[in-house]
Amino acid sequence: MTTPITQIDIQLALESMAAEIRATLSDKQPLLIGIHSGGVWVAEALADMLGADFFDASLGTLNIAYYRDDFTRIGMHPQVTPSDLPFSVDDRHLLLVDDVLQSGRTIRAALNEIFDYGRPAAVTLAVLIERNGRELPIQADIVGQSITLTPEQHIKLNNQDGLKLELKTNETNV
Repeated sequence: MTTPITQIDIQLALESMAAEIRATLSDKQPLLIGIHSGGVWVAEALADMLGADFFDASLGTLNIAYYRDDFTRIGMHPQVTPSDLPFSVDDRHLLLVDDVLQSGRTIRAALNEIFDYGRPAAVTLAVLIERNGRELPIQADIVGQSITLTPEQHIKLNNQDGLKLELKTNETNV
């Protein structure tokens, strides 16, 4: 079952995130990295709001498929695209962006991949939605909105006709 989430105004959440990013990182000339695919969409929206002069280079993208700790269990997606970091991360401030932070495993995988490219000075994590269900001690620095869901509920960002959040519920037979 899928339900659109109407109580979360994505535009307001993005504007709040952009203001906090500007206040936090304006003197750092950060590099922007989005996690495939929802994080890239959010990063693109933030880049548009903040302007091209705020970030020091074009948007970098991470596809963490090879860094996931569950791909041996769930399999590899047949159309994995490579990551693209068109800059050196060494000694740079990075703004890592994702759509939803739940368990922390995606962020752990993203950090592992980033450190394969080099050693950044700092990584600031920005997420559109932070939800309950953390399994690793990973917290976002900048959050658009926090929500609480049941274990059967999942939230997904969709980019058909603009950014939209959908609430999905796993239906189980009892």
